[in-house]
Order: sequence, then C-alpha cells, then structure tokens
Amino acid sequence: MFGAPMPFLPVGGQAVIEGVMMRSPSRVAVAVRRGDGTIAVTERSFESVTQRHRALALPVLRGAISLFETLYVGITALNWSAEETAREDKTAPPARSGSAVAGGALQGATLIVSLALGLFLFVVLPARLTGWLGFHGRLGFGLVDGGFRLMFFVLYLLLISRWKEMARVLGFHGAEHKAIHALENRAPLTPESVQSFTRFHPRCGTSFLFLIVVLSIVVFTFIGRPTSLAQHLLRIASMPLIAGVGFEFIRLSGRFADRPLVRALVWPGIQFQRLTTREPDLAMCEVAIAALERVRGDERVVKLERAEAKAGELAFIQ
Repeated sequence: MFGAPMPFLPVGGQAVIEGVMMRSPSRVAVAVRRGDGTIAVTERSFESVTQRHRALALPVLRGAISLFETLYVGITALNWSAEETAREDKTAPPARSGSAVAGGALQGATLIVSLALGLFLFVVLPARLTGWLGFHGRLGFGLVDGGFRLMFFVLYLLLISRWKEMARVLGFHGAEHKAIHALENRAPLTPESVQSFTRFHPRCGTSFLFLIVVLSIVVFTFIGRPTSLAQHLLRIASMPLIAGVGFEFIRLSGRFADRPLVRALVWPGIQFQRLTTREPDLAMCEVAIAALERVRGDERVVKLERAEAKAGELAFIQ
C-alpha cells in the first residue's frame, strides 16, 4: 500500500504495553488488552501549546515543541498501560502510587533522564570517540562523528528488534501504522480491513529519528569539532532546530507520499521500520482500532477527512 495517494490527517500514535496510544490535535486515547482479554480504554483532551500561542506554531519551532510534548504524552501512556495490564480484577480501581503531583514529577524526571541519556549517546559520546581517534579537520571529524551516531542508532534498533520482551510491543506498533493507513484511505475500521494495509508508514517516529541523525551530521559538520564545553552546548542547543526541520519534512512526506522524490527520500527510514515493527495479529489490530475510534471524531480530523473525500470525488469527475 505504501506509495499510493494518501491524504494527510493529523493523527499519530505510539505502541505501549499490550496496546496502542492514538493522538489527534485535541484528544489522546490509549487502548490496552487486559489479561482477561477485555480492552481497557482511557481518553482525555489535549491541547498543544502551539494551538494556544500562535507564535509558537511557526514552522520548525512547532516541531521542536511537538517533540517534547510527544515524549511527555508517550511516557504518560506507557505508565497507564503498565498499570492497566497489571490489573487482574477489571472491576478494581486503578492502582495509584503516590499523589497525582508525585506522578507528574516522576514523569517529568523520566523525561529529563531520557533526554540526557539520548544527548550523551548521540551528541557527546560520538564527538569524544572521534577526537580520541585523532580526527580534527572539519569534514573528516563531521563524517566520522556522524558515522558513530548512525552506528549507535542502528545498534539501538537492532537491540530492540532482538529483545524478545519487545516482540508484542513491535506488533502493536505495526497495528498502529495499519490502523492509521486505513483511516487515511477511508477504509472500514475492522480488524480484517486494517490488517490488509502495510505496517510501514512515512510519518513513523523511526523515520523521524533516522532523519534527525542525518540532519545532525550536516549541522554538526558545519559547527565543527567541539573543543570546549561551550561548543558541546552549542551542539546540544542546535538539537531542537534539527528536530524542528525533521518534523516539517515528516509532515511533508505524509502529504506527498505518492511523489517519486519523496518516496526515494523516505525509503531509508521505511527500511529501518522493519526493525521497529512486526506484523500484528487481528487482536492487536482490534486494540489499535479501539484507540483510533476515540480520536477520529476530532473536529479537525473530520473536516480534513471530508475535504479529502470531496477533493477525491472532484478529481474523479474531472
């Protein structure tokens, strides 16, 4: 199915423990399969800070902000899925550890630690290793430094793909992609229909991360070899800009996935999705649909669906 004309709808998602999180411009829903076979769903409204402040919705800037929001929403969804799948009695109230304030503080701390670890592995460590190998020229240092970054990225994906405990999560990741493909192609949202679509999607986070690695090679080569703390901080400070540019490209790739040039540019990221997704079963697709149904009613999504459908009818008539 990849490469067929496909409307861009502002719906994305993430695999969680035994389930899927789906997000539209104003709603977030998480669906998980409990141990007794039932599906538990939670949903809430969510308004991005870029919607409340128009100045923050500028291209590139909105991408950097969206990255942090996505990380926070994703961690929250993961925590809820872990609690829900651990419940044996579906009538019992959800287990709560501490107050809501403490839970929010823990999620914030997790986000900070995750970002710090990522910056060390993909920004600081590659530069240190390249310096120890004796590369000092701008171009040579930038290419070797970028090569280390790409190597760490590939090793990270390989580790995830070989981790047996992650197999079902990767299956739900594939189900998330398939469900979004079905929505974008206005296909019936049934497990059998969703299952027929590809598990690869041009707007996947895996493709986004690969794009970040590639863009960082260009930007960091321009910045040059870091020889002081200030230069390391300059590299770190440039990451939101890199993420913002990557965000805009991913959005465009979703809108123009049928264009040959775009297909060629997103092809490497699609191949990396072979490591981060698995073919889901019908039960996984059912869970993904349960989450998607809760956010597809978002007013912006409905309007875009209708506009795309009308444009398709006009194109057919012409």
